[in-house]
Amino acid sequence: MDHFKPIVGESPALQSLLRSAKIAAATDVTVLLKGETGTGKEVLANAIQRSSHRADKPFITLNCAALPETLIESELFGHRKGSFTGAASNTEGLFRAAHGGTLFLDEINSLSVSIQAKLLRFIESGECLAVGDTEPYIVDVRIIAATNSDLSQDIAKGTFRRDLYYRLNVVPLDIPPLSERLGDLDLLINHFMKVFERELNVLAPQFSKNTFKVLKGHDWPGNIRELKNLCERLSILLPGKIIEPENLPFEMNARKPKLQPTVVLTASGLQLDDLEASLIQQALDMTRGNRSKSARLLGLTRDTLRYRMEKHGFLES
Repeated sequence: MDHFKPIVGESPALQSLLRSAKIAAATDVTVLLKGETGTGKEVLANAIQRSSHRADKPFITLNCAALPETLIESELFGHRKGSFTGAASNTEGLFRAAHGGTLFLDEINSLSVSIQAKLLRFIESGECLAVGDTEPYIVDVRIIAATNSDLSQDIAKGTFRRDLYYRLNVVPLDIPPLSERLGDLDLLINHFMKVFERELNVLAPQFSKNTFKVLKGHDWPGNIRELKNLCERLSILLPGKIIEPENLPFEMNARKPKLQPTVVLTASGLQLDDLEASLIQQALDMTRGNRSKSARLLGLTRDTLRYRMEKHGFLES
């Protein structure tokens, strides 16, 4: 059974991602998922777990940003009775609960440096230490971590440990934002509409050509999650109807402000190739060489950026 089937899309970037994820799933290697909020990091982590030899073992998820620092250590590693105010009994923690399976740490960039040190110790030795205990315990847990921030910038700011980053970044998987795979929009909409038609027991609405044009011009800051929520909302409010642009949220129909010229053409002319190379260099400098972010800054796909980088000698062809 292909557990990656729920991840819908045919874009080259997504297919490349899925090939790498399937290879990683067959191993016990630590995986780091990188992507904007709403791109489906937990869905991908779940698919990796279900395709692994740990599929029949626990799969436990923790959003590291959802708990205060005072509680997250106990939540992860457990605590002994009386180790702090309110600790009325022993608690095993998520590492013990996930023994034999997988622990998915979402928004790992939110962990404090002190908790990062304990996580690093586990990755290096398999040992955990419960709060208030003196003897470590050993568990067999695979780590899949996810981040929606640039960890290299967090390292530079001193909020993320460099050594932990290298331990997590064994197999990095970059999940493309929806804005970089608009060719998958039709497939995704059809998928979600079928899901909600079945779940809500309603007739799925249809989208007019003008509506599709508006959707393909949208920036999708909320990514797949934003699209899924839109499909669910329209399935509930307008079942069986033809969806026109006026049925979409206001922000999708709002006219983009007219662009003012940023480069003025003079009588002496200019060299477009030099201008393009300069803009690419500026984007790479601003993103510290991150090609996905550079492509978004320039309004290009990652593949187009790579082609133009080769054209201007940024890469060896």
